[in-house]
Amino acid sequence: MNNLFTELENQNKQIPLAELLRPKSLDEFLGQENVISENTPLFNLLKSGRLFSLILWGPSGCGKTTLARIIANTVNAQFIEISAVTSGVKDIKDAVERAKEAWRNGQKTVLFIDEIHRYSKTQQDALLPHLENGTLFLIGSTTENPSFQVVPALLSRVQVIRLENLSDEVISKVVEKGFDYLEKDNNQNIEYTPEVVDFIVNLARGDARYALNIVENAFFASNYKSGRRFLTIDILEKLAQSRKTRYSQQEHYDCASAFQKSLRGSDANAAIYYLAKMIASGEDPRFIARRLIVTAAEDVGLANPMALSLAVSAYQAVELLGFPEARIPLAEAVIYVANSKKSNSVIMAIDEALADINSGKDFAPPMHLRDAHYKDAAKYGFGEGYIYSHIAKDAYQQFMPDELIDRKYIS
Repeated sequence: MNNLFTELENQNKQIPLAELLRPKSLDEFLGQENVISENTPLFNLLKSGRLFSLILWGPSGCGKTTLARIIANTVNAQFIEISAVTSGVKDIKDAVERAKEAWRNGQKTVLFIDEIHRYSKTQQDALLPHLENGTLFLIGSTTENPSFQVVPALLSRVQVIRLENLSDEVISKVVEKGFDYLEKDNNQNIEYTPEVVDFIVNLARGDARYALNIVENAFFASNYKSGRRFLTIDILEKLAQSRKTRYSQQEHYDCASAFQKSLRGSDANAAIYYLAKMIASGEDPRFIARRLIVTAAEDVGLANPMALSLAVSAYQAVELLGFPEARIPLAEAVIYVANSKKSNSVIMAIDEALADINSGKDFAPPMHLRDAHYKDAAKYGFGEGYIYSHIAKDAYQQFMPDELIDRKYIS
């Protein structure tokens, strides 16, 4: 009975197009030429049969899982795949036992952990002894920066390989390959313009899996007439609607950095673009406003003190309005700060003074500047000789400690 249910389940299972077209060898693998093309270190190691533990870091749909499978296949290793979302230490122990059995039979094992950044420290630590003694080789995949998400002990035992979004040219080839496969598999031709391919490429944003999902859905959603299918951009727009911008934790930091540097560099167009990207990605508007305030104080400073006032006002407007209206005062403040003259004299002054104090130059004020409001102050000479500046504006008076009398923080 169980076999019958399994057979029926397999018959009804619809394998996604992205899985059907997943490359099986290095020759079929598209993109990431800087990592896996001929004569790259990884390519040469694999061709020589060498295997090592690594973490593949890159955005969704760039080929991390596919590359991991190809690596294992190239060196004839057993491939065990688990997800950090649904697995734990027990699954790691089970994989280790399978790896030991394969080792006894003369076969290496690749343990592939998808979304390894979701593992806790305890789970990551459980991998260490098995990497040390060569029981298995680890390939982890992550969309997040391993420097932030992977424990140092594990990070020191693996090679991190950075994968990029696939180029528009590669995604275009993937789209064409998808339509070709569906035509042959369903014995139905489909007509579409180059603009349709461009539309899907633009939607995919370097994500091959997403592109193939669109291709598959678009094929069967297209108009069917007289044995042929016809796909238009209008159909794609209704099918795909809008796609939320990609925004991982790393991209949060990268976008905030680019935003602040664009403001500092007086590129209002770039600053507005990164503002829009953060808004579209669901960034906390108060975080954006705080970055704006910091830039107004740090990079505009005394060159235009009104920039700080406008940035603070934008923060207050954000709290009063919320999105979507808050985008307007934010944009106003961004353009103003970006177009303002720049001066970092304020941050330079305070940081130089702090550096002096932190390096041991922590000196007491001159006696005449010390607090003299209490009864016994005169007995100690506190405040003696102080000149009230509003009465004797031109009179010389020392304000710096004796040890720093010639020190200048502001030019």
